[in-house]
Amino acid sequence: MARVCSATGKRVLAGNNVSHANNKLRRRFLPNLQYASFLSETLGVRVHCRLTAYAVRTIEKKGGLDAFLTAASPKSISADLLKVKKAILKRTRTIKTA
Repeated sequence: MARVCSATGKRVLAGNNVSHANNKLRRRFLPNLQYASFLSETLGVRVHCRLTAYAVRTIEKKGGLDAFLTAASPKSISADLLKVKKAILKRTRTIKTA
């Protein structure tokens, strides 16, 4: 499984450990990935995904999963969340026309 955030697209970064003697050893900076589930109020279902702690805070700040996904760029979110976004937009369109 890839170490990538589903919502923000943050990935593993590479860099160096630098000792006091200025020896450089390669290392990896891993994202703080957590399994999280959010309730989609529009769809009425729970959405399970693997997110960074930063993304969880951002989703809560935006006002929930629906608000975050409607404002998110399709390039930054994963294919699973893109399906949820399309379903949310489709449901909100049908509610507005009815």
